[in-house]
Amino acid sequence: MTEFVHQRYKPLSPLDHPRELIVACPPLRSNVNLSRIIRAAGCCGVTRVLCTGTAKVIRKIARDGADAVEVEVHRTLEPQLEKLRSEGYALVGLEQTSGSQSLFDYPFARKTVLVLGNERTGITKEILALLDATVEIPTYGMPYSHNVATAAAMGVYEYCRRYPRG
Repeated sequence: MTEFVHQRYKPLSPLDHPRELIVACPPLRSNVNLSRIIRAAGCCGVTRVLCTGTAKVIRKIARDGADAVEVEVHRTLEPQLEKLRSEGYALVGLEQTSGSQSLFDYPFARKTVLVLGNERTGITKEILALLDATVEIPTYGMPYSHNVATAAAMGVYEYCRRYPRG
């Protein structure tokens, strides 16, 4: 039988160029969720997260992600999303809608903004109107949806799986 040796803190997997994925968060009810999103973004090499509301990163939860990820706090998302669209980014909401595609099948553009929803209310109708597409994570049991931080990690990871070298 093979003996496995624990290897914590292995060197980072190199990227050929920086990730062109940005995560955008509405006002979240929990800064724990935001901090978990920052940690997941940092682990995946995502360097920019847009936030609104009273966003506060809890360093103990975000860990090194708090240093690796630029967290921008804005009053509202709409102007930021419109600006990013003008810079060539696709705006993709992670939300269950009548027109959502499965996260597993969606052909992410390299330059993408992954827009998240609030824990209770999801993505507002004003933000939905700005999006180019919505993707959803299939659920096979109850409850009907994942926690926002878990969903964000899954969405970011799926993007990274498509562009493993950046």
